[in-house]
Amino acid sequence: MTGQGLGGGSSPADDVVDVAVVGAGPVGLTLAALLGQAGRSVVVLERYPGLYGLPRAASFDGEILRLLAGLGLVEELWPTLHVQTAYQWSDAAGEILVNMESRLVGDSGWPDMVMFHQPVLEQALHARCASLPMVEVRLGAAVTGLEQTEEGVRLATAEGGTVRARYVVACDGGNSFVRAALGIDQDDLDFAEPWLVCDFKLGRPADELGLPSALQIGDPEEPTTIITTGAGHQRFCFMLDEADVGREFSDGETWQRVKRYLTPADADLVRVATYTFRSLIARRWRDRRVLLAGDAAHQMPPFLGQGMCSGMRDAANLAFKLDLVLAGVRETDVLDTYQSEREPHVRTITETSMALGRQHTLTDPELARQRDDRLRARRDSRLEPERIRLPDLGPGLHGPGGGTRSVQGRVDDGQQVGLRDQVVGGGFRLLVREDSLAGVDVPALRAAGVTVIVIGELAGNGVVADVDGTLHRWFDHLGAAAIAERPDHYVLAAGPDANEVAHELLASCGRVASGCRAASSTGVSTPCSA
Repeated sequence: MTGQGLGGGSSPADDVVDVAVVGAGPVGLTLAALLGQAGRSVVVLERYPGLYGLPRAASFDGEILRLLAGLGLVEELWPTLHVQTAYQWSDAAGEILVNMESRLVGDSGWPDMVMFHQPVLEQALHARCASLPMVEVRLGAAVTGLEQTEEGVRLATAEGGTVRARYVVACDGGNSFVRAALGIDQDDLDFAEPWLVCDFKLGRPADELGLPSALQIGDPEEPTTIITTGAGHQRFCFMLDEADVGREFSDGETWQRVKRYLTPADADLVRVATYTFRSLIARRWRDRRVLLAGDAAHQMPPFLGQGMCSGMRDAANLAFKLDLVLAGVRETDVLDTYQSEREPHVRTITETSMALGRQHTLTDPELARQRDDRLRARRDSRLEPERIRLPDLGPGLHGPGGGTRSVQGRVDDGQQVGLRDQVVGGGFRLLVREDSLAGVDVPALRAAGVTVIVIGELAGNGVVADVDGTLHRWFDHLGAAAIAERPDHYVLAAGPDANEVAHELLASCGRVASGCRAASSTGVSTPCSA
């Protein structure tokens, strides 16, 4: 089965696409763009007649910015972003008790924390999808039925249409139709807090108005969060009393809550909404040919700013694995590694976010005072800046030394100097020290579609120089002569024997050159000789 007829934004009803994505939020559009960029045919089905258009998520980290750079979107988005240098926590009196440092250049080669306006991101992702000939986004196409066979999935839409796909990925949010249709239960981690969320478009820059750019205020009378949501946008969040849950708030009430910081002369009120922040994780993320991603698979409170980031990591993890399966390089059981890798990662972040949330939302004055005393003592005893550290992947498609995030850094290949992805590209990569290259079967790796990056002192003649020493420090930290990387920027394997690392890459998931593959009994493809 092949995807056909998708060029020009239309496809005959009888066509079978490689992947149908349900939901055109940031996660669904990212997945569609990644698959389309890899040459896979994709249809995105969105129930609403247009993109959502209102802000929700507000921050992403360097890992996600690196992912967006791979989609060619950073130059367009950059003027709309706000680079965050710290995430702070104060007591009710305004004393800063926690100052989590955010580096301007982190391990991914980009800032550790960036604030953004979600409608701008969604528009950019939608435009990227529209530019890809194998991707079609259908707005106003609510999925109302799902039927699986051994060969694919049939989706029915509200207007009477039908889409047939080899695989389906549900990115249709916390109230996922697809998850419900599959009868997949969720684990409730017992966190439910009601909040009022108020978004503003500023008339002047936030720093001119003296607004905090990322601050949580542990005021037991009214726990509050204030964040800059991209250039020219600001958000205030207030924890609600039970008596206020479910009621509507007038514009006048909203301005009264923010009067210490803003007046109607400073900004326009964009929206006021009430949310109950929850922590839910689906028990199964795969049902044969259907997979769940983003909020359809997991929901977390926003105290770490990792909800959308987690969904976009899902998209990156799934995209290259689906591509391997669709190419015939791996059997379908490789898709089981999606949940085994991602769920422990998500669960750890969710539990950390819940702990921060419970700490933030103390309303008993004495308990809040004790918390403040503990945080003050911790602050005063720290010798190094405090940073948010994310977990590694769970067990899955990685070998010895794998499962950690890739480090980027600036390189020089003799023709250009820049971030490594920009200079040498993405995909499966083997980074190897020049003095450890002997014995590595470079032709076999290249025949399998692997990019071999030789790290040396002098750039040129196939050698890449480590401009700022980032890669050498990373190699030393891992005790490695070679590092194998996956397309989602996670380490597949690393170690002191470069030849063993190269074999791990080929045996695990090296892409086999078209027309030159021999499947082993385990379903792992073996590349032919170069």
